Amino acid sequence: MKKIISVVLPVYNSSQTVVKALNSVKNQTFGSKNFEIIIVNDGSTDESLNIVEKYKAENPTLNISIFSQKNGGVSSARNTALKIAEGDYIALLDADDEWLPTKIEKQINLLENKELHIDFLSVKRTNQKILYPYKVKDGLAEITFRKLLIRNEAQPSTVVFKRKVLENTGLFNETQRYAEDINYWLKVSLNNKMFILDEELLLAGEGKRTFGISGLSANLSEMEKGFHRNLKEMFEMKKLSPIEYQLYRIFYRIKYIIRISRNKFLKLQGK
Repeated sequence: MKKIISVVLPVYNSSQTVVKALNSVKNQTFGSKNFEIIIVNDGSTDESLNIVEKYKAENPTLNISIFSQKNGGVSSARNTALKIAEGDYIALLDADDEWLPTKIEKQINLLENKELHIDFLSVKRTNQKILYPYKVKDGLAEITFRKLLIRNEAQPSTVVFKRKVLENTGLFNETQRYAEDINYWLKVSLNNKMFILDEELLLAGEGKRTFGISGLSANLSEMEKGFHRNLKEMFEMKKLSPIEYQLYRIFYRIKYIIRISRNKFLKLQGK
């Protein structure tokens, strides 16, 4: 018997993209009847709510639930869905992203493999390379706490995880709007086995680059503050020594300067 997948889909002013996101769930080879799709309209001011309601009416065979709330940010919207999710697995999907058809089937096959003991599985975005400190072995790259502090390669819409992760980690931090995904991944890494599948199975942000263009990641200075907030929280949780904390602070500052410079260079090139 196939497992039920709870799809967590926050929507905020996503009228131009949300149908593509929903179609990418419907077109999964895993079988759309095996999904519960939980849409959380996070205070949209455009036609997003009307569009998803129309989509639900036009696709009666899909198990779609729609909830609306005042705008509270992506973590709040995800948490609203997570609190009612009933699936054996949780799959995150942002409204401007699209899963490729075999994504969920390939992830579930690996998550169900009892020899691998995987709890949390990401995949690559299209045109993404898995960079240092991650190393691919047998098609998988392991994610660890230390690696996450250096680089995050797990974009939210690439992720599927077992219900046990939700149970042993809890919900997203609703007070954090930037780098909130890394904040959650760091906590997940403390009690779970995490990996990236070395296959491109997600079209993210309609193919735009991930930093400096659109959405929350476009605000590089606020993203930088989010990274430092994560670092401070891990230090306060005694997961880092005082020396490590200071060294990572320096590392993040250097990384920010490089990212700002690279973003300016790419914009000059029209990218």
